[in-house]
Amino acid sequence: MPTYQYRGRNAQGEQVTGKLEAATENAAADQLLSRAVIPLEVNLSKEKSAITFASIFGRKVSLDELQIFTRQMYSLTRSGIPILRAIAGLSETTHSQRMKDALNDISEQLTAGRPLSSAMNQHGDVFDALFVSMVHVGENTGKLEDAFIQLSGYIEREQETRRRIKAAMRYPIFVLAAIAIAMVVLNIMVIPKFADMFSRFGAELPWATKLLIATSNAFVNYWPLMLIGLVGTIIGIRVWLKTEKGEQQWDRWKLHIPAVGSIIERSTLSRYCRSFSMMLSAGVPMTQALSLVADAVDNAYMHDRIVAMRQGIESGDSMLRVSNQSKLFTPLVLQMVAVGEETGQIDQLLNDAADFYEGEVDYDLKNLTAKLEPVLIGIVAGIVLILALGIYLPMWDMLNVVKGGQ
Repeated sequence: MPTYQYRGRNAQGEQVTGKLEAATENAAADQLLSRAVIPLEVNLSKEKSAITFASIFGRKVSLDELQIFTRQMYSLTRSGIPILRAIAGLSETTHSQRMKDALNDISEQLTAGRPLSSAMNQHGDVFDALFVSMVHVGENTGKLEDAFIQLSGYIEREQETRRRIKAAMRYPIFVLAAIAIAMVVLNIMVIPKFADMFSRFGAELPWATKLLIATSNAFVNYWPLMLIGLVGTIIGIRVWLKTEKGEQQWDRWKLHIPAVGSIIERSTLSRYCRSFSMMLSAGVPMTQALSLVADAVDNAYMHDRIVAMRQGIESGDSMLRVSNQSKLFTPLVLQMVAVGEETGQIDQLLNDAADFYEGEVDYDLKNLTAKLEPVLIGIVAGIVLILALGIYLPMWDMLNVVKGGQ
């Protein structure tokens, strides 16, 4: 069962804080009222896990594996197969060891009498808050198969978006990797030979040649330290990204990366609109849905903005007002939200907004390579220019010296 962190006032008017387990935020508030505690703030608790080697480099359950599991659960529940039997059968057929361990544990918890959503909630690295909440709604409404088919469609769209982003970034990454390999080979194998030849003449070398020789000497003489520094930097960045401050800072930075930042932002907003629409159509209260969607967007910076939206709604503001104050959405989407509030079909309008964002992301991804090509050509041209000046200028000087000596 989810754990909620609360802040409230007791019968003496003193402020109290703590944690409790409840199915929903409303259930948690009811528990506090039964204890004579007036709830001021109730939030889904995010447990902080210790930073370990496994948490930094460990492989998580992929979307493909989660999609297969969701599809299979939909088929099994629709066929009337008991949940315990379905989970036990899937744990034997899955190829992911992490998924297998999670399903085995869920099977044990189901045998002990715990609900499926409560058992899934114990494995947050496999089933996120959005997934667990949808399963919980399906259990309470008797429409568990509908919850799984909705989750399957959501995961499928998420897969397609990530697939398009990876396809668009494949060419730039390949070019940059080829440049990096070429520079390492030149600095270790080619430039040292030219440097030895230039040193025999004792002539004054141009700045480009001095730069190439200095870079080559660093690669040849200090490559162990450079390798250690590179590995240390990668580990340090991964550890920093695991911290709350580092995650928030990076999530904010990546929204402003030239050419790519706007694509990431619109993709994240599409995920927000799609998941929020799915939660509302399933009957989840708006404030609770916003809390769950804040975790689903997988962006700490936007998470804080969405939580602020929820607090605004709890204070009595309209959805349109808090959406406008968040500064996250385009005017067209704000207009859709306004129409959705007036017609009572905000879930459908949010779904349309998600389609709008996905269309923009698709268009930008198709043009991403064309935008990045001039930048990549400029980088390659700059490197080639320095190499040409550094190698050929001294050779021309030596040729002039030889001609003058004759």
